[in-house]
Amino acid sequence: MYLDFVNLTTVSAALAIIGTAGIIALPKPLDKVIMFALLQGGFIGMIVAAKYLDVAMAAAIFDPISIIILLVGIIKINEVRKKKEEESQEEGNLA
Repeated sequence: MYLDFVNLTTVSAALAIIGTAGIIALPKPLDKVIMFALLQGGFIGMIVAAKYLDVAMAAAIFDPISIIILLVGIIKINEVRKKKEEESQEEGNLA
């Protein structure tokens, strides 16, 4: 009875909703990356449930690449923020 509700589509949709809510709610960038991976897992599951296996295969190949690009971007942003913070502290010491 209740097990009829638990299928690939509903589990994938739940993962996608949890991932989306986590991306919106969590403040730390690395936590957002983890939630983004959850969102992608749900997205691929919904594609598979719709029987678009070729699209799911392409998404499964490109999703890890997008996460790596996102992580590189986060690292670069953190480096720029630290550099600006150090520059502002040096200007404060000079004055």
